[in-house]
Amino acid sequence: MTPAPDLTAHEKGTGVLRTQKPVYVDLLPPCNNACPAGENIQAWLALAQAGRFEEAWQKLMEDNPLPAVHGRVCYHPCEDSCNRAFVDSPVSIHAVERFLGDLAIENGWEPAVVGAASGKRVLVVGAGPSGLSAAYHLARLGHQVEIHEAGPVAGGMLHFGIPAYRLPREELDREIARIANMGVKIVLNHKVSDLVQEKAQGNFDAVFVAIGAHLGRKAHIPARDAGKILDAVTFLRDVDAGNAPKLGRRVAVYGGGNTAMDAARTAKRLGADEALIIYRRDREHMPAHEFEADDAVAEGVKINWLRTIKEIDETTFTVEKMALENGRPVATGEFETLQVDALILALGQDADTGFLRTVPGIEFEGDGTVIVSNQMMTGHDGIFAGGDMVPSERTVTVAVGHGKKAARCIDGFLRQKPYSPAEKHPLVGFDRLHVWYRTCAPQRQQPTLPVAARETGFDEVVQGLSVTEAGFEAQRCFSCGNCFECDGCYAACPEHAVIKLGPGSRYRFDYDICTGCAECYEQCPCHAIEMVPDVHGEQHE
Repeated sequence: MTPAPDLTAHEKGTGVLRTQKPVYVDLLPPCNNACPAGENIQAWLALAQAGRFEEAWQKLMEDNPLPAVHGRVCYHPCEDSCNRAFVDSPVSIHAVERFLGDLAIENGWEPAVVGAASGKRVLVVGAGPSGLSAAYHLARLGHQVEIHEAGPVAGGMLHFGIPAYRLPREELDREIARIANMGVKIVLNHKVSDLVQEKAQGNFDAVFVAIGAHLGRKAHIPARDAGKILDAVTFLRDVDAGNAPKLGRRVAVYGGGNTAMDAARTAKRLGADEALIIYRRDREHMPAHEFEADDAVAEGVKINWLRTIKEIDETTFTVEKMALENGRPVATGEFETLQVDALILALGQDADTGFLRTVPGIEFEGDGTVIVSNQMMTGHDGIFAGGDMVPSERTVTVAVGHGKKAARCIDGFLRQKPYSPAEKHPLVGFDRLHVWYRTCAPQRQQPTLPVAARETGFDEVVQGLSVTEAGFEAQRCFSCGNCFECDGCYAACPEHAVIKLGPGSRYRFDYDICTGCAECYEQCPCHAIEMVPDVHGEQHE
């Protein structure tokens, strides 16, 4: 007679064999990946949507010391990558960032200083966005920082290159003052001519050179008797300083970038009856951002596409019409004349790197920018460079990102531990999200000053979001690739194998009872759970 089997001591059970199991993951949101300043956007949006605004601001300040500025002038590439755009429209990240920055100014919030005093001294040359960012992060790391700025005020191109109707000076000055309050010494009207000597005389252990692109490029235009010709950078600087030039009734701006749009809009505010932008390509190929051109046109600026100035005779301009071939302008031989009282050249800018030519070891690209290593160090030991001075896109956000990276590289240099950035998590795309339950929630638009009210003054055009609107906008974030404790997995598990660990601590899986059914994975809206092979092949009754 065959004995009955002992079912309490079998090697492999009789239940379902689990071939996969869920694991919690942290993936890289596309907004974070696209931010040149390296902000953890998803993290501070999560805090903002919970109404924890000061914590959100502190999280933001870990990467960017100028949120009120960035919320106004950054061209927000993060929003171009936002997965929410596949449902309705991107999260207005820059608007929430501005809200947090303004709220911090209003309430006098101060950032935390992380590192203990190191005893090291760092010189920063230039008080523009890159220099300010580097100084801020170096101070947080415990180093003593001194900025030498050639101009009469700190801010660089933020102050002189961006009109007040886009960036009010009070907000800019308050954010700069916050950096100074951390112990950063800012020396104004101090132009550095001999960098090696400056470093030695100040007993500095390292230097970060961050001079902005203040030099306007010239145009080679035949002129029998030229009228009033200015470059856009000088023009905007003079206006900011209260020394606006007399332009006349008809002003032409030559160029198609964002600076050209700013110059034309500023000319209108100074009383020009007509502000005309002349650009050699079409709108599709212009370097200015589309919303910049839209704002300019809304304020009465006219744009002549596919035109090149060929000759100037006092106030008479001869302009040649152009055609595009493979995106490049070619002459057509057709000409027209324009009557212009003043011409503003907005053909790009360069950084003044001439004073570095005598520094041993420093090398330059053909365009005059400084060659740096992946540690942002030049060929001269202990001298670093970033922002407009190095080959890169020239935007405020890129400059701030350079400043942060340079600070970490300088910190590594001073501590003899080279900086190594953390490895990025895999990127999460929209196709990996489970957003079937998401309803349409259109983006909250920031109100703007009526066009008629913009004509004669420099009041800020774009207004901020209210507390309610900022909270709502933050809640539109999908939290791509990062658990936000929605309890979807907890509620979906038929085996009660998801264990809640308390607010802020997320969850864990009890693999003793998990069957690997993937219900939690299917219910997770943000792809914070992945199913992986179960190599142990556990069985469950």
